[in-house]
Amino acid sequence: MTTRPLGAQISHMLKDRGVDVIFGIPGVHNQEMYRGIEEAGITHVLARHEQGAGFMADGYARATGKPGVAYVISGPGLCNIMTPMAQAYSDSVPMLVISSVLDETEAKRGQLHQMKDQEGAAATVCDWSVTARTAEAAYQLIDRALMQMQTGVPSPKHIQVPIAGLEGRAQAAPARPADWPMCPEPVPLQCATLTEQLKGAKRPLFIFGGGAARGVAHWLPHFQRLNAASFTTYAGRGVVPDDSPLYFGATLARPGSVEVIASADLVVAVGTRLSEVDLWRDHLGHKAPMVRVDLDHEVLTDRHRAETRILADASAHLTESFAQITGEKQTTWKATEVAKQRASWRAEIDAERPGILPVADALKAAVPANTMFYSDMTQFAYAAKEVYPMDRPGHWHHPYGFGTLGYALPAAIGGKIGVGDQPVIAILGDYGFQYTVQELAVAVELELTLPIIIWDNGKLGEIEDSMVRAQIAPNAVVQRNPDFLKLAEAYGAAAAEPNDLAEFKSTIQTALKAKGPTVIRVKSDIALTSS
Repeated sequence: MTTRPLGAQISHMLKDRGVDVIFGIPGVHNQEMYRGIEEAGITHVLARHEQGAGFMADGYARATGKPGVAYVISGPGLCNIMTPMAQAYSDSVPMLVISSVLDETEAKRGQLHQMKDQEGAAATVCDWSVTARTAEAAYQLIDRALMQMQTGVPSPKHIQVPIAGLEGRAQAAPARPADWPMCPEPVPLQCATLTEQLKGAKRPLFIFGGGAARGVAHWLPHFQRLNAASFTTYAGRGVVPDDSPLYFGATLARPGSVEVIASADLVVAVGTRLSEVDLWRDHLGHKAPMVRVDLDHEVLTDRHRAETRILADASAHLTESFAQITGEKQTTWKATEVAKQRASWRAEIDAERPGILPVADALKAAVPANTMFYSDMTQFAYAAKEVYPMDRPGHWHHPYGFGTLGYALPAAIGGKIGVGDQPVIAILGDYGFQYTVQELAVAVELELTLPIIIWDNGKLGEIEDSMVRAQIAPNAVVQRNPDFLKLAEAYGAAAAEPNDLAEFKSTIQTALKAKGPTVIRVKSDIALTSS
């Protein structure tokens, strides 16, 4: 066929650009987008809610590094996916949302799914939101979105196509360029800037964010020769192996990190925004000169006021800069001081959230080294993401910036679809699980091997603690939960409730071998009953 409806041509174009999976829900306004999915050879994952589709696309993107793609209808479909879009925007996740839109909205009121400004609404939660009024525009905008996700700072984009345009016949999209997918060529790096400062430093300190994860194998061996100390943000965990002797961990939010950072004579922040959710304070605490290496112009001009700002790909710049320093560098950092400080912070975390760290330790002992985690906004994750040891980057995903509840289950489903046989685990609180519980049906339908840990304390524990600290009588923080095991079985999932840590470990191991998902209810006092 020389022509097809544009909705079908879009799916063929995406397949040609390497898209293998699309998450979404069909409706009368976007059904033309579904005409070409099977014909193009794309797998479609039917979510139970557009919010679930968006989180699945997010989880898939984080797991694979490829853009997560979602199809939604106009109006409520787009509104429902806006929370995942905002989450992806705050965490720099590549997501492409393609929706239908009404052909005309000004002169005709009362139409199905009508919004005053659908394009503008989506623009508030993503990098850009545009309308493609012709087939040529649709193709150009899709290529622009995918190209920007691969060569710049990853972020979600939204493209909407009028219904009549989706139905109209169109020529096929241009074939993908020969150099697709394009990778940015390293520009002249001016590596002498960073290299000379490192040579002169006696106590250099690095802070690595999620943007430093790509290509870490190229520069990490050189970095280890520098004997520099390091922190990572939560998103950067695993960039530096947890057992590295001069690694302070993902503990920037610990108040005591200020003193450590202030003791450095050079601070180098790579691929990180150093945002509120990284620090939970206004100032990093450094007194020495700061170097920032990032692809994001905004980062290089933020409130931290770096003296040296380098707009560059982290992997390329660090590899070339570190290679200029030969031999092993001598610094004043000592492994003993790092180990002592980490032990002190672990004790702080254990005291703040008693009973969680033993469960995290049991989880570590139960799972393979390459297990990928998706966690929700829950006290278990708040403690674990500071101390759970990671030996590789990109294997613990969390809704860091936007901080939405209900993320972990659908995101883990998307991640599991992306990585196949690699083990994936979802961690949720009892309250957050109920935000997107309906997506459990998708995991059952696809027979995904997926342990789903529900940390059950019967309340909004973090909010209760915050109210107490603020001298507010706790209010509206205790809820009546369903029987999670029966609920899981109603969906067709396996269910378990371990009574102690030994049983918890064996339950996890069994769930990692099961055909289909397993809901595991873990009472928040399980560590106490094990002692």
